[in-house]
Amino acid sequence: MEWIERLNGAINYIEEHLTDGINYEQLGQIACCSSYHFQRMFGYMAGMPLSEYIRRRKMSLAAADLQSGEEKIITVAAKYGYESPTAFNRAFQSVHGFALSQAKAVGQTIKSFPPIGLQISIKGAAQMEYRIEKKDAFRIVGISAPLDKEIEKNFEAVPQLWGKAAQDGTIPALCAKMNAQPMGVLGVSACNASAEQWRYYIAVASTADAGEFETYTVPALTWAVFPGEGSGISIQQLEQRIVTEWLPTSGYEYADGPDVEVYLDPNPENTKYEVWIPMVKK
Repeated sequence: MEWIERLNGAINYIEEHLTDGINYEQLGQIACCSSYHFQRMFGYMAGMPLSEYIRRRKMSLAAADLQSGEEKIITVAAKYGYESPTAFNRAFQSVHGFALSQAKAVGQTIKSFPPIGLQISIKGAAQMEYRIEKKDAFRIVGISAPLDKEIEKNFEAVPQLWGKAAQDGTIPALCAKMNAQPMGVLGVSACNASAEQWRYYIAVASTADAGEFETYTVPALTWAVFPGEGSGISIQQLEQRIVTEWLPTSGYEYADGPDVEVYLDPNPENTKYEVWIPMVKK
């Protein structure tokens, strides 16, 4: 299938550039999506973040280089993009469980992580409900925080922003400005391929005066909208199912636009929400 072939093409690119730098934007171009969406797809399908996979592959090859006894540690570190022996040792130990100083020891057991290959697995999973909706551009009003281009580095920043918004009165103040569709508190990952700086917004759709808040315009797009309910963990599980079960056989692929989470009921124990994914027909 073309969709899987493109993802595997990106993985082949990683293998070819383990020693001369991996460009995340190029990975997205090979997979025909933004680097943000590529990282999300890879993480859900491979079961680990992209940066962790790259680290494992580099350290697997580095261990083999060191055990050959022909290269110095500082040479191998530079080969795999580590400017400091300390950072190289930290990465090596996180993968193999022992320090670089032990790598050349006779009989030392090392871990090998071969390249992965992605494929579609047909499952008899529960049904998924969704609708396809075309929507004009709409303005949102809210607060935001910058996002790193390696998305796993944002796993702390986004919850911290939500925690701050819940504690300082931002959420009720935003709800007072909500006057347009979609009606709910929004979590918007504005990570377009053309965006110089990625940002995450907690916001509402509004035509009201922004006042102290920031504004952002969500572009006109076609959306695949998936309803759900439960905790914060359940929304992550839904997003994983969208990527691994629905998307490969849907006839759609990612468009260059933000991801939107619409929280229809703010109850943290059992919230009702929708996941909006920007789509384009293949």
